[in-house]
Amino acid sequence: MNEMVESRPLTGRRALITGAALRLGRAIATGLADAGASIVIHYRSSRDEAEEAAAEVAATGVAVELIQADLAEPETAGQLVDRAWDVAGPIDMLVNSASRFPSGSLDELGFEALVDILAINSWAPFALTRSLANRGGGAVVNLLDTRIVGGDPAHAGYHLSKQMLADFTRMTAIAYAPDVRVNAVAPGYILPPPGADRTYLEQRARGVPLGRPGTPADIAAAVVYLMSSDYVTGETIFVDGGQNLAPERATT
Repeated sequence: MNEMVESRPLTGRRALITGAALRLGRAIATGLADAGASIVIHYRSSRDEAEEAAAEVAATGVAVELIQADLAEPETAGQLVDRAWDVAGPIDMLVNSASRFPSGSLDELGFEALVDILAINSWAPFALTRSLANRGGGAVVNLLDTRIVGGDPAHAGYHLSKQMLADFTRMTAIAYAPDVRVNAVAPGYILPPPGADRTYLEQRARGVPLGRPGTPADIAAAVVYLMSSDYVTGETIFVDGGQNLAPERATT
């Protein structure tokens, strides 16, 4: 029994993961399931991919549910924790992974475009965290980006939204303590953008101190650590090969 607790430290807990049908959200869902947690997979439109992710999670032997929602709608974001609670039971872990990544400089940034990306990348994670706090508490991990250090002029709206989410991480860690722990993971070169391959990623990662890209499993491991560590809150773990230490060295 002790071996089971050590190998699956999240047994008996339930996690809601936004954007869990694809990319890092999917890897995090599998990682938390491997650690013993039951999973609620949120998706917006990727139903087929969500079902594939659910099958991967179920293969680990834990319970899994699917829930659809468009987090661009503020009222929908505010209700998602309650909906997940209704279909799966008490939720005590939340991973805010759903995100949009539009390109565009500050000169190209429009008001409506900024509001749209803030709704998904900043407001929805805050609304979900507040809902979890109102339900009694738990642990939250927000997905940031290593480029909150050093800037990202080619994706101005995205960068602003992740800066706001970083502020939300610290503010909610204080406001909702001790019932809620709120932390963040800031990935670096982990996955290539859609349409690019691993070579694209490796070329850009040569400039980071460790000289190579990471893997989705690295992100999942960081999330499992933060969910398991009861005396850590308000922190951001940079899983980026050291890129945040010398952002000017990385190829953009």
